[in-house]
Amino acid sequence: MAVIMEKEKLKREIGVLTLSLAIINMTIGTGIFIIPAIISENLGAAAIVAYIVCGVLMFLIALCFAEVGSKVTSNGGTYTYIETAFGPFPGFIANNLFWFGTAMLSDAAVANGLADTLKYFSPLFGAELYRTLFFVFIFGILALINIRSTKNSMKFIELTTFVKLIPLILLIVIGTSFISSENLVWTITPTVGNIGNASLLLIFAFFGVEYPMANSGEIKNAKRTIPLGIFFGISAVLIIYISIQVVTQGVLGNTLVSHKDAPLGAVAEIIAGKSGIIIMILAIAISMFGNLGGSIFSTPRVLYAGAQDSLMPKVFEKVHTKYFTPYIAILFYTVLGLLFASIGGFKQLAIISGASTLLIYLGVILSTIKLRKRGSPTLEKTFQIPGGIIIPLLAVGVILWLLSNLSRLEIISLMIFIVVFTLIYFSTKLVRKNP
Repeated sequence: MAVIMEKEKLKREIGVLTLSLAIINMTIGTGIFIIPAIISENLGAAAIVAYIVCGVLMFLIALCFAEVGSKVTSNGGTYTYIETAFGPFPGFIANNLFWFGTAMLSDAAVANGLADTLKYFSPLFGAELYRTLFFVFIFGILALINIRSTKNSMKFIELTTFVKLIPLILLIVIGTSFISSENLVWTITPTVGNIGNASLLLIFAFFGVEYPMANSGEIKNAKRTIPLGIFFGISAVLIIYISIQVVTQGVLGNTLVSHKDAPLGAVAEIIAGKSGIIIMILAIAISMFGNLGGSIFSTPRVLYAGAQDSLMPKVFEKVHTKYFTPYIAILFYTVLGLLFASIGGFKQLAIISGASTLLIYLGVILSTIKLRKRGSPTLEKTFQIPGGIIIPLLAVGVILWLLSNLSRLEIISLMIFIVVFTLIYFSTKLVRKNP
């Protein structure tokens, strides 16, 4: 069953390469620059086991994305999948969980992290006025790039992804010759307990596939592009992550845990001195900037799709007559992101972001099962996960296991968030019935 909404007005210009790079860009964020030391604290050289476990778990989830994404090919991604399978109310909750709970708070944090990183070069990035002006500049530039054309946005994502990856690949290639074999000897025995604890932290470094899928309505030949793009993207991320962990552990050994703030910077300093640190700081900054740009490229499409389904204000449905982009949704999202980044009061809410992502993943997996059961006859062949229902059920089990490990504060914050948007949904529905 191929669900294709004829109301789409956006150009389909995203191919396998761009989708793969977008997944790499949104997944490899700031976490991998810090996590190697934290994971090593629990597992030492055996940390590679946690990466393999998380990689397998993400492939289970990604396969569900690939199947449902090849069926539902209109813009909105995760929101559209859930709305198509379960109806307007779950779609409304998913829409707001994604664009605000997952993306908005994360973007505000990334923008502040970018400013903090650049303080290495100038203390002005710590001053409130200059910091705010910096936010205006970066959000303004990214809004302009995304409004002017989808093609320009794709080029930006490709460029920042390559620029981000070059220092990491160089670190892996050159750092290999600095590895001491004794540093890779397992001194901690992997157990279900320590692997589970490490995986709970590490799994968040693998999140990101949901962002590019919001551009489903701009993907060429979705039934082929989405499965291949997801496979190549997740595979590349897993290879890069494992390689970085091996190099940092192999070079730093037992001292790795003492470099929790910047383990990759410590490796770069050993390899190339102070210039190595500068290069790595620039790589972190570019990674954050590319991650922010990728989010601004994808997330407004969720607002656009919600407006098309009358779940969000209709103004978000407007498409630029010249550039064929949802410019109102882009402007609204970037202005709100600028506001949250500038006031800084969002930080206590950032805890919702990870839990929101897990709930959205669960909704996508359940949508995969539901849409497969619907089984409308069609001549068009779409991607289907091999093994029947086994992989989706395994993915559901993984998500429920991860959700069961959320803290009390995370659960309470998430419940408040859902209750608020539930009240908004039904209040709006009531007003429409009784204007």
